[in-house]
Amino acid sequence: MPKHKIAPSLLAADFTRLSEEVEMVNCSEADWLHLDVMDGRFVPNITFGMFIVEAVRRLCTKPLDVHLMIVEPERYVEAFRKAGADVITVHYEACPHLHRVVHQIKETGALAGVALNPHTPVSVLENLLEDIDLVCLMSVNPGFGGQKFIYQTLPKVRRLREMLTVANSPALIEVDGGVGLQNAEVLLRAGADVLVAGSSVFGAPDPQATIATMKALNETWL
Repeated sequence: MPKHKIAPSLLAADFTRLSEEVEMVNCSEADWLHLDVMDGRFVPNITFGMFIVEAVRRLCTKPLDVHLMIVEPERYVEAFRKAGADVITVHYEACPHLHRVVHQIKETGALAGVALNPHTPVSVLENLLEDIDLVCLMSVNPGFGGQKFIYQTLPKVRRLREMLTVANSPALIEVDGGVGLQNAEVLLRAGADVLVAGSSVFGAPDPQATIATMKALNETWL
């Protein structure tokens, strides 16, 4: 069985057909549903908040992977957990007291993730790898869907995999931004565990088939 996870990103869905789009994910081989929360301050875009997460939670049978692209995320951790988040990811760049926020997330019972923007080196997490459950490497500049994949992400994935191995950390490596069939295999080879795919899934002629193809990629090299 494939070990890697596929997390379609709801940001690329048709929100006029939200229940149908979520049901498609329910019926697919996807593992998680990824939700991007943006506040227009940390990133130059505004998406949705707790009410949409709560509504999706009522519709979705998969774990919700909630990515907070917001300033002061510690103010909203409990609210998003209550709304139904199973994984809560905050940005390193938005948290001057990151260790505290990670443990705040874990105390709610959610998995704690930390996201790094493309310019941020993975070395900044060296002293936190034993505490976090997931590292989300942004492979585009956060704020908008449909951007081109930044290939400098690949050496970051490899370096992070080395760091996790040395630290004996079970944390998952997630890659978010411009991910699709054109680069999924090379990301898995580099050491990624979770692939967030937005436009490449929801914009595909057959989204379920695309998810199934990404899920079935050969993992014999891992």
